[in-house]
Amino acid sequence: MMMRITGVLLCAALVTCLDVMPQKDINLEKMAGKWWTVGFATNAQWFVSRKANMKMGTTILTPTATGDVDLICANLKSDGSCWRMSHLAQKTDTPGRFTYTSQRWNSENDMRVVSVEYDDFALIHTIKTKNGVSEVLVKLYSRTPEVSEAIQQKFRQFSLDTGVLADNIAILPKNGECTEA
Repeated sequence: MMMRITGVLLCAALVTCLDVMPQKDINLEKMAGKWWTVGFATNAQWFVSRKANMKMGTTILTPTATGDVDLICANLKSDGSCWRMSHLAQKTDTPGRFTYTSQRWNSENDMRVVSVEYDDFALIHTIKTKNGVSEVLVKLYSRTPEVSEAIQQKFRQFSLDTGVLADNIAILPKNGECTEA
């Protein structure tokens, strides 16, 4: 019995470390601009208690001259103020793969653009590591707050394939957009 439990735990741990490959031939210039964060999936413990209160936000992607990507995330809070966070995601030797350090969360992040249709959606897979513990985060970005059922299903299936539990996959409710500078 102990051998079977250990095998299940090992298997679950390996899913977190799967080598998820980015989409080939990523064009950062075509990815530039505003994306709505419409889907979020993770097995991170903090998500369980915050999932019910999470809402759509926006992310602005701006490619740099050196091939890195500036990310500016914003969410409108219930009091009308904006929560913002920014990162400079640095390119790696693998096109479509970036790394960044989050000062806010004190974590190292390995981000991959798994699938993108530049005028429609982007599927982003990130392994966030803090204090030696890794978590998988999967985000579904869309050019509009609306996303087709087919794209939602693609997001759900990819999340499940990377080890996220079905209850930890969320299509986020619509929210207003941050307009303050």
